[in-house]
Amino acid sequence: MDAGGLQPQKHATVFYETGDRLCLNSSSCAQILPIAAIDSELLSAWQKLARNASEPNIFYEHWMLGPALKHFSVHPELCLFLFWAGAPCKSDLLGLLPVGPTWQLGRWPVPFVQNWGHHNSFLGTPLVRSGFENQFWTALLNTLDAKKWPGFLHIRGLTVGGSLDRALRSVCARQKRRCDLVHSVARALLESDLDAEAYFAETVRSKKRKELRRQAKRLSEIGEVKYSCHRDSTGLTLWIDEFLKLERESWKGQEGSALDCSGDTSSFFREALAGAAACGQLERHDLRLDGKPLAMLVNFLSPPGSFSFKTAFDDAYSRFSPGVLLQLENLKILSQPDIDWMDSCAAQDHPMIDGLWSGRRHIGRFSIELKGMSRTALFRTLRLGEDLMARIKRREIIDIMQEQT
Repeated sequence: MDAGGLQPQKHATVFYETGDRLCLNSSSCAQILPIAAIDSELLSAWQKLARNASEPNIFYEHWMLGPALKHFSVHPELCLFLFWAGAPCKSDLLGLLPVGPTWQLGRWPVPFVQNWGHHNSFLGTPLVRSGFENQFWTALLNTLDAKKWPGFLHIRGLTVGGSLDRALRSVCARQKRRCDLVHSVARALLESDLDAEAYFAETVRSKKRKELRRQAKRLSEIGEVKYSCHRDSTGLTLWIDEFLKLERESWKGQEGSALDCSGDTSSFFREALAGAAACGQLERHDLRLDGKPLAMLVNFLSPPGSFSFKTAFDDAYSRFSPGVLLQLENLKILSQPDIDWMDSCAAQDHPMIDGLWSGRRHIGRFSIELKGMSRTALFRTLRLGEDLMARIKRREIIDIMQEQT
């Protein structure tokens, strides 16, 4: 129980429907709110939910999701699913998930319902108040069963093995609906009781540690090296300008994937950082040589977790590994008392961060059956096809390996 005195309900059964709400146990309400209807009235409850979330997810906090919805393409039927303790906006918000219909699953023209994300969103775990995980999934699934959106539910970016994964599987088992983990990746996670120096010594082999110390020494021989960490909005606009320029001039700019390659992504980045700073959730690191930025790093904090969002470094100084040197400074997050872990938000098998962080976080995609004969038929046909394709692919890999031996 938190300071608000809320107690998780053991069961949440829909008993009537009115407009865009499904009301549960005569008090709790599930609401489908169109994106266009989001206003400041929701803000306070949203912030309180994020502070009490079972699993932190900065990508669905208001200061991150708001700019994303503003600058990136969204389907007209995209909504916020909101789970309230009582009347909407007059009670505590217990859960939130952006969700809506789509009609393309990979290369296949398949209709289904999916939680929303974008190219710079690296987690899709819903915001759910701790202790209400089962009630949230029950409300969401019952709401989608009643709504006329097509197909099945697809949840991307859910932490595998976390409290929300366990609750989802439990609810689906109780309701006798299939819930399949269809894909997962393992990405680097920083989590340890050690301090930065001890973690570095334990995780990184001695030869690599020696090489990094040599690179740091050589860099200091060129000019004045300075590491900085900022946790407020002082000089933020100029800092963002420098970050975007540094990233644009790197290999990311050459490939067209830098944030500043698009007005929408650069505006999103600026607004998200400003919003995070206003909420005290932004942490910025930089490594400078005679005042010139060689590496810059953006972290977002959502205690007890944190997220390493974006990094940029000067390719001209790659022989000194400035990005890695800055990540060594980032290990000091281990000493921050309110932070237990940091998600790298990196791709699986990342060549740099995987060698520095020994922990792994498994992130999965789940397909969940919705009620209705046509929905069930579509879901089971699709899953049968996916399983068949996976078996064929595994067989091809085995054949190739046998040929090579």
